[in-house]
Amino acid sequence: MWKQILPGLRIILFMTVLLGVAYPLAITGTCQILFPRQANGSLITAGGRVIGSELIGQSFSRPEYFRPRPSAAGNGYDAASSGGSNYGPTNQKLVERVRASLEGFRRENPDYQGPIPADLLATSASGLDPHISPASALAQAARVAKARGVPAEQVTGLIAQFT
Repeated sequence: MWKQILPGLRIILFMTVLLGVAYPLAITGTCQILFPRQANGSLITAGGRVIGSELIGQSFSRPEYFRPRPSAAGNGYDAASSGGSNYGPTNQKLVERVRASLEGFRRENPDYQGPIPADLLATSASGLDPHISPASALAQAARVAKARGVPAEQVTGLIAQFT
């Protein structure tokens, strides 16, 4: 009996050490050497302090900032709760969340008359996406310009320049 069990136990132990310890350490070490910035989360620093990541959105509420797309990840862009809401189109919670996003957009941008870009109402698959479309930025340009005390053309010019 042990003649058949011991080879299996040795293989389990060997594979656990190889794939559970050695391989992850090798990949982590390689990534730290070749891609240290990306391996550590593509962090953004200002004044020697980490203020965010290029890969994870942040919730901005002050009028001088562009609003990101809504987050389904926990309490606003919580990376530990990454994932979409998985609500179907007939789910009442989804309808209420989209309605609240729509009302919030209309309240904050009363001068905007065009169609509201979908990414200002719909979450991303991860719930963490930091990017908005150029249409979303243009929809918010008048509010951002007014809050910053600059001409709207300056803000739309910057949007065009960095798109």
